[in-house]
Amino acid sequence: MAQSIALLLARVAVGVTFLVHGWMKFTTMGIAGTTAFFEQIGIPLPGLAAPAVAVLEVVGGVALIAGAALPVFGVLLALDMVGAILFVHLPNGFLADKGGIEFPLVLGAASLALAFTGGGALAADRLWQRGRTSVA
Repeated sequence: MAQSIALLLARVAVGVTFLVHGWMKFTTMGIAGTTAFFEQIGIPLPGLAAPAVAVLEVVGGVALIAGAALPVFGVLLALDMVGAILFVHLPNGFLADKGGIEFPLVLGAASLALAFTGGGALAADRLWQRGRTSVA
């Protein structure tokens, strides 16, 4: 049970972080502001990428919190962080206080770890599996 609680706490922490960052892309920056930023830093197809990333971070954050579709959303969020590292943070070195890769690296690694853990007994994925029966 301790492992399931630890995975729940990790899912909530990482999920809330993505949810808030995605929500900011809709509210604080707005999709137009996010698109302009993406264009400025050289992200391909910024008009498509900005809303796609915002939706991914909101929906993916909620999915991590719930423990739903973890293999899908964990991998997609990890790829999101690879993009953040390559397009934004890499030139700034490692440390987060200098805008480096530290923060997106941890979020990406945590997302990938959650993608392959199954999320524990308190994850929606596990609850759905309990409801299924095998047919031989």
